[in-house]
Amino acid sequence: MSKRDYYEVLGVERSATDEELKKAFRRLAMKCHPDRCPDDPQAQDRFKEAKEAYEVLCDAERRVLYDRHGHAAFEGGTGRAGGAGFGDVGDIFGDLFGDIFGMGGRGRAARGSDLRYLLDLDLEDAVFGCERQIEVPTAVACSACKGSGSEDGRSATCGTCRGHGRVRMQNGIFSVQQPCPHCGGSGRVIEKPCKRCRGEGRVEDTRTLSVRIPAGVDSGDRIRLSGQGEAGPAGLPAGDLYVEVRVRAHPIFQRDGNDLHCEVPVRIGQATLGATIPVPTLEGEVELSVPPETQTGQVFRLRGRGVKSVRNGRSGDLICRVVVETPVRLTKAQRELLQAFEASFDDESGAQHTPRAHSFLDGVKQFWSRVTS
Repeated sequence: MSKRDYYEVLGVERSATDEELKKAFRRLAMKCHPDRCPDDPQAQDRFKEAKEAYEVLCDAERRVLYDRHGHAAFEGGTGRAGGAGFGDVGDIFGDLFGDIFGMGGRGRAARGSDLRYLLDLDLEDAVFGCERQIEVPTAVACSACKGSGSEDGRSATCGTCRGHGRVRMQNGIFSVQQPCPHCGGSGRVIEKPCKRCRGEGRVEDTRTLSVRIPAGVDSGDRIRLSGQGEAGPAGLPAGDLYVEVRVRAHPIFQRDGNDLHCEVPVRIGQATLGATIPVPTLEGEVELSVPPETQTGQVFRLRGRGVKSVRNGRSGDLICRVVVETPVRLTKAQRELLQAFEASFDDESGAQHTPRAHSFLDGVKQFWSRVTS
């Protein structure tokens, strides 16, 4: 029987990139691996066909030969130009199945996949720490077979790898060890699969967990819950659950590392004459001394009033930016007072009392002078 075109096997175009090839093989491996299709006798043949196609096309030299000569390029023992690159294919193959079946490296038994959970927190909860209940939809150990995958709790030694969990792939002088594709690296096979989980040892369910959030975490920080990820197949170890923190926007503070920033609005009189302004912090209200003649944008730093680091315990600062607020909805008396105050500035005193405004006006006059000259 003639072989199918390798590109057709993987379902990709002949111009497919290495990444597209890898994704296509990953998809087929997930779909056709014998452990995932125990009731389909043709699954192993489709899996081997996909693996063979990927091994050729993922290697640049072999792919060129295949594109030129088709399957004839590898007949009669001429499968590799110069014998190079097979080890790389084995490494990629091992990496793929490390991702798909939870094998971190050659010869180690499979385990469940690691999971990621995104947890939104208010700033206060992230700063002071808290405990949260989360619900994680995942694969859990089957209660009927207690995660073994076997209806009677029994399993037999895998005949493919003879219980070692590893098989050796040989191509000329090159030899690469891979987890056994028949038992998934466990070294055991189930003769009488559990009816509830169909031999998988796990079923889909929602797990409720309590997560302790340490004080000082920030967006992007991850908390690892060992063994709380996806249950492993047929009684093998579970993966880990990584809870990733995302801190919600706060109405007052903006966080920058361990520092907090906030804007402090002050009245024009307070900014001009100086004042003591109450400022909120995470631990209560403190007094901020605003000196006379404070301008909008001036920054004041309150040491140690920020966030205590989750890593070294050091506290950041609270950085206050003053914003001078223009008064609104004035009474008649207030308006008259301001008009009298404004009238007290003549051209000479104005330059003394509002230097920035006069500097700006002088710059405008010079600009127009250059433009119109």
